[in-house]
Amino acid sequence: MHHHLTRAAALCLLLALSGCGGGSDSPAPAPTPAPAPAPTPAPAPQPPAPPAADRIEPFDPAALSKAGARESVPAITSTIVPLAPVSATITLSALATGKSAGTAPAGAPLQIGQGRTVNDTSTTEQTTALLRWQPGEDGSQVAALRFVATGAQGLRLGVRVQALPAGARLYFQGSQGQAHAIDAAQLRALMQRNLDGGANTSTASLYWSPEVAGEQVTLVIEIPAQADVNAVRLSVPLLSHITITPQQASQLAKAGAGSCEIDVACSADALEQGRSVARLRFVKSDGYTYQCTGTLMNDTANSGTPYVLTAHHCVDDQTTASTLTTDWLLRAATCGSSSIDPAHAQRTGGATLLYTSTAADTTLVRLADSVPAGVVYAGSYFGPDAVPGTAISDVHHPEGDLQKISLGKLSGYSICANNQCLSADRSTGTFYSVQWQQGVVEPGSSGSGAFMTLGQRHYLIGQLYGGTSSCTNPNGPDFFARFDLTYADALHQWLKP
Repeated sequence: MHHHLTRAAALCLLLALSGCGGGSDSPAPAPTPAPAPAPTPAPAPQPPAPPAADRIEPFDPAALSKAGARESVPAITSTIVPLAPVSATITLSALATGKSAGTAPAGAPLQIGQGRTVNDTSTTEQTTALLRWQPGEDGSQVAALRFVATGAQGLRLGVRVQALPAGARLYFQGSQGQAHAIDAAQLRALMQRNLDGGANTSTASLYWSPEVAGEQVTLVIEIPAQADVNAVRLSVPLLSHITITPQQASQLAKAGAGSCEIDVACSADALEQGRSVARLRFVKSDGYTYQCTGTLMNDTANSGTPYVLTAHHCVDDQTTASTLTTDWLLRAATCGSSSIDPAHAQRTGGATLLYTSTAADTTLVRLADSVPAGVVYAGSYFGPDAVPGTAISDVHHPEGDLQKISLGKLSGYSICANNQCLSADRSTGTFYSVQWQQGVVEPGSSGSGAFMTLGQRHYLIGQLYGGTSSCTNPNGPDFFARFDLTYADALHQWLKP
């Protein structure tokens, strides 16, 4: 700046001297102005780079929300259960043998709950005889039954609905304040979805309530004031006795075999990847509850459709998909803690089965509920660069635990069937084999995604079938179904609309 001021002062001095005439009485002619330089043309705007043809980019709704776009919100914010006197309490004794987080072979989901027959309400006639209808506070009619399974960590009721009057609602209230509700129209739609999926009438009409914590749940039935109580025809032939909570699984893992697992809360990158990952819980027709892991998938339109990818051996038919509950952001509040992140949110509306393949061990569903704020729709890659030596990462829910991350490399290709995997080459291998360098996968991790990194982003390239790794056998291989093959075969129908 100093040099510019000096030159300006010198120029002023020259002009002042010229103005004095330089010893002449005539004024000096005005200096000829220098021609203005021609303006530099602005560069032509470049069109945005076309999206890569071998991948789908991740989508973060929060980024759009900051710019004014609407973010996904919970479908139901609260449930107020009408007051109803309990007319009967049905109690099941403790299980004969205590059961905690179980084991599962490759190609099998983790069992976390046991189906139990409820003899007192197994038929419509038995259930009807136990109901005592009372007027509700708003003029409706209400009746309630309580179910207790001694020692259960959680419960889900299997309610077989034969008929309900229009406007009826079922409520499921736990002892710890949890409550869920579903109305007659929603039940009809769910049962029709099951029938359309190939279920018989008996299986299609069995509705599994969302899980409530603890050993008891109260079923409240509410019908309009003018409805006939004889139009209520339902039974509760089964319940699912949940045997372990995420906190218990976390504590067991720290004390036992899962001690080599790595909390996602210990890594910012892992936390980011975990925003696409859900814990899946679902009930089979016999009342047994299982757990796997799934990934929220983006499509090329960034539509925000809640597609979830998991393994076929987890969710293999529509009736199972209808029981699906998803837990998002289920991770430690801080690195090494067993406390749950307060951002955790659950969705209980089930899902529609879109695609499932035994050979590819792949299932794609569309959730009935919107996903919570804070999640990210995962990107995916189906190009040629996922080859042996490629670094991968996997966020998953081992043994019912909070989110963990495992890091490793693709080591080759395999053919997997009937819980066995054999080495193959790229042309014949429909699964990737993986060798871990940090962490492992365990029962409950099934269906979780293997991600590779391109640039600064993570892309799913497969989902977990199973394998032999454990904290005592960290070098055991694990196997992931190849996403590029299932995308080309079928999944593009939904992910590239």
